[in-house]
Amino acid sequence: MFSETRRAIALAVCMLAVAMSAALPAPAHNQAAEFSLRSIDGEAVTSNSLRGEVVVLAFGASWLPLTRNQMEAVKKLADQYAGRGVAVYWVSTESDSPKSKNYATDEALRELSRKYKVTVLRDPDGVVSKKLSVDQLPSVVIIDKQGNVAATIGGMDPLADLAKQLADRLNKIL
Repeated sequence: MFSETRRAIALAVCMLAVAMSAALPAPAHNQAAEFSLRSIDGEAVTSNSLRGEVVVLAFGASWLPLTRNQMEAVKKLADQYAGRGVAVYWVSTESDSPKSKNYATDEALRELSRKYKVTVLRDPDGVVSKKLSVDQLPSVVIIDKQGNVAATIGGMDPLADLAKQLADRLNKIL
């Protein structure tokens, strides 16, 4: 009798666990990516303005040692996918407040943009990076044509070909 009660309780617990997991929110890679970022030239770039395109947002900071590698990969991707419905951006997470230790001027970021020939956006308060579950720098978020997060890649191997890794993922989405 005791073992039948235990089996019934175990079955009930399993059924409850299955029911609860079905009610949990979708994983981050299926979430809608609603955002608005300011370009270093002052224009807003929004998720709505990019709907219908695959979007690559490479989050970083100009002071990071891996920034050069990340920027080169972003440039390579932008060139490789030009005219194919892929928008590629580098997003500075640095503060726009001169009082912050993590401060970068728009002019300094413009210089970086010119040097690497990439479009630079700003997320100075980290609102968008947090919303997209970016928890380390550098990171890359890929958004599909429907506006959903398709992939989040955190960190970066300095010896790996980031452009190739991202291209493999982009080709699956396109």
